[in-house]
Amino acid sequence: MLSFFKKVVLAIVAFTLMSGITFAGSSIVIKGSTTVLPIAQGTLEAFMKKHPDVQISLSGGGSGEGIKALIDKTAEIANSSREIKKEEVELAKAKNVNPVANVIANDAIVPVVNPKNKVKSLSVDQLSQIYQGKITNWKEVGGDDLKIVVISRDSSSGTFESWDHFVMKKARVTPRAQMLASNGAIVTAIAKNRYAIGYLGIGYVNKSVKALQVNGVNASVQTAISKEYPFSRELYMYTDGDATGAVAKYVAFIKSPEGQKIVVKEGFVPLSAAKKIGKSKK
Repeated sequence: MLSFFKKVVLAIVAFTLMSGITFAGSSIVIKGSTTVLPIAQGTLEAFMKKHPDVQISLSGGGSGEGIKALIDKTAEIANSSREIKKEEVELAKAKNVNPVANVIANDAIVPVVNPKNKVKSLSVDQLSQIYQGKITNWKEVGGDDLKIVVISRDSSSGTFESWDHFVMKKARVTPRAQMLASNGAIVTAIAKNRYAIGYLGIGYVNKSVKALQVNGVNASVQTAISKEYPFSRELYMYTDGDATGAVAKYVAFIKSPEGQKIVVKEGFVPLSAAKKIGKSKK
């Protein structure tokens, strides 16, 4: 059951998103990556308890949308699961915006399948061939004689671009792939389809899907920090210049031991300096 405070926070966020209202005074508008969204949700609730005078509006939409909002000055923070692109920096400078990266957590991108799928591990090359449409049946990688349904994030997603970097190496994803807009949508699709494969930020992996090993290595807090797991990355909150005021306090809170405990609670990987905070819920 949702706590009373959480209901109030969600109501504020929902009302803000529906009405398009921005708050005067101490207010923070955050937009962007759906991967970073659970971290933002968890930390803003704790932060607003300590700072009830600060109002925070939060929405997803993808890393690209968050960075666009920062450039257009419709958000104070852009959540992103990838580094800002050179062309985005140039556009920002043309609009007198100076994007500054604040690393707030680490992540691992995890290939997932339906729990009924007997495949346990895939190599990076096998994943690439599956997503290129060169491997089309699970029996080719040790599974049942079933056609593979490829599910990917859409091109506005930082996770899509990270997958391209780690797996595709600029090769094109098969046009038969289903392109979905969020981590949550991928979880739902994989849970309902025993033929499917997708990929998620580690904080979204739950019992309704089955995480695959990559090159025989499980994704975990420990293997992501050590970089033993091959698909590890940083998660960002971009600000216009060095953060000041309420934004600076919020970013500092996320990086604090208390904030990093929330990162771990949400299933993500803490900053290296905070790696002894605790274990992931995974």
